[in-house]
Amino acid sequence: MKKLLIAVFALGMIVACKKEAGKPVPSEIDSIAQNKTDSAGIVQTHADKEAVLKQTNDEVLKALKTKDYTTFTSLIHPEKGVRFSMYAFVNLKEDKHFSKADFEKYQPTKTLFTWGAQDGSGDPYKATINDYLGKWVFSKDFTTSQYSLNKFIGGGNSLNNLKEIYPKADFTENYIKGTEKSGEMDWKTVRFVFEEFQGKYYLVAVVNDQWTI
Repeated sequence: MKKLLIAVFALGMIVACKKEAGKPVPSEIDSIAQNKTDSAGIVQTHADKEAVLKQTNDEVLKALKTKDYTTFTSLIHPEKGVRFSMYAFVNLKEDKHFSKADFEKYQPTKTLFTWGAQDGSGDPYKATINDYLGKWVFSKDFTTSQYSLNKFIGGGNSLNNLKEIYPKADFTENYIKGTEKSGEMDWKTVRFVFEEFQGKYYLVAVVNDQWTI
């Protein structure tokens, strides 16, 4: 009887061991694989965002080059409108700001607006919307410029406070280097500040920059 009990006990132990061996156990390798998948997803989303911002940046440049201001207007933020800064320093009190509706209303007209003070002379810069866009914002063919996202390329002696004014926004930069003839001081750049609204990126600011006195 004693031998029979020992045999039964031994058999029970063998069965228990087999069940334990077949039990799924969280694997460190599985966890690593899951982390890799999650990371890949984040990278993919980031890459998509960069591509969308580049495409939107190019749409703005194309609209400015071809003077397609209907398309340009469609890219203005529906709720926040758009601000124009003549130089790197964004002045919330003095820079010209339009709601989308006002921009659409005044763009076709000959109404003169004061956009800011010209560097050096301090004289007010007055122009229609079309003249400002064509002669100041797109003073050079920025479709051939050097592009960057959320990184400054051009910079001179003018205070640049874009990141302080728009800390949560994304911005693109389109930079044209200066010429040797002018000691490379005739560089110019235009920056577009974008914010997301209902799944799409819209313009909230257009900031020009160049060498200032």
